[in-house]
Amino acid sequence: MNAAPTLPQEQLDGEAISAVLDRRRRRRIVIGVVAVMAVAAGGAVVVTYDRNSGQTDPIVTVPTGTVEVTEGTLVARTSVSGTLGYAGSYTAVNQASGSYTYLPPVGRTVSQGDVLYRVDEKPVVFFMGTVPMYRDLDRDLKGRDVQQLNAALVAAGYDADGRLEAGSSRYTWATASAVRDLQKHLHVERTGRVSKSDVVFAGTSKLRVASLAGQVGGSAATGSAVLTGSSTDRHVTVGVDASLQSRLKAGEKVTLTLPTGKTVDGAVSSVGTVVTKTSSGGSQITVIIKPSKTSDTGRLDQAPVGVSIITESVDNVLMVPVNALLALLGGGYGIEVVEPSGVRKLAPVELGLFDDTAGTVQITGNAVAAGQKVVVPTT
Repeated sequence: MNAAPTLPQEQLDGEAISAVLDRRRRRRIVIGVVAVMAVAAGGAVVVTYDRNSGQTDPIVTVPTGTVEVTEGTLVARTSVSGTLGYAGSYTAVNQASGSYTYLPPVGRTVSQGDVLYRVDEKPVVFFMGTVPMYRDLDRDLKGRDVQQLNAALVAAGYDADGRLEAGSSRYTWATASAVRDLQKHLHVERTGRVSKSDVVFAGTSKLRVASLAGQVGGSAATGSAVLTGSSTDRHVTVGVDASLQSRLKAGEKVTLTLPTGKTVDGAVSSVGTVVTKTSSGGSQITVIIKPSKTSDTGRLDQAPVGVSIITESVDNVLMVPVNALLALLGGGYGIEVVEPSGVRKLAPVELGLFDDTAGTVQITGNAVAAGQKVVVPTT
């Protein structure tokens, strides 16, 4: 719980409001030597009283309205900065010799079975897989590299007769048949074999080109990086204070604010366990957040975003807008309740959890109940 401080009676009650509410980025601040809230018709008059001169001086009339005390779940959030980008990082290593005659533009998305680049006009195809092409593949070979080739051929639609087993780790006649279908599509010799210079594997089904290491016309050296890429999945990387690790769990909902000002929903994907030091000497962990809809995030890469993360919640509590609070001269806080008869009275309350995003606060008190109308400023 975020407990509110209790201020000495002789301290300004405008300062009391400022001390609690301005600290939480609230809008309502009343300044005076001693402040008294006098209810007027349709509004409230803030009056200051000078102890030295004994003079009172009304300084402002605040229009007011009413809202109801509500009951439900209240959450506390922390706002942090994150970076919106694309998940995963993959490096395509060239195994062909010659000159680059085609390279994809940065930002292009390449699907399985598509040409990723060309060396001396010979196409190099992209497939999904985690084992790099370290050997030529042909009939009767078996291994993890063969299994991922079989799976990729099936996923890319090159199993014309439907007899290739995606989970098989053996290079069979069905594999050779699917490879010939691929070679026919690429307009190259239909050998049924795959040279290690023919294919690049990366651990995603769609590779988004992030940067180029080679250039068209440049030398395609064997074993050199030609480009780096990512998946097309969007995610936000956030550095969060390490003290919050135990409160954050995968699946928890968050709100993202994009550079455009648009807000989108998201959820915690993973919570890091490695603690790093910040430039200010603090400790933080890395949290990965996945937007609910990738299409809502636009196409910006490495863009700064605001992230509102729930750090605490309480159920079945009474709550009011923070600007309904009044600092009492004797210390503590209250709300102005409007009875069914229209009579207004001051009800002392204890403060609990604050929701900085919604602008609400948990309250408890003998004289308050759900559904009661309370006075709030309307400006």
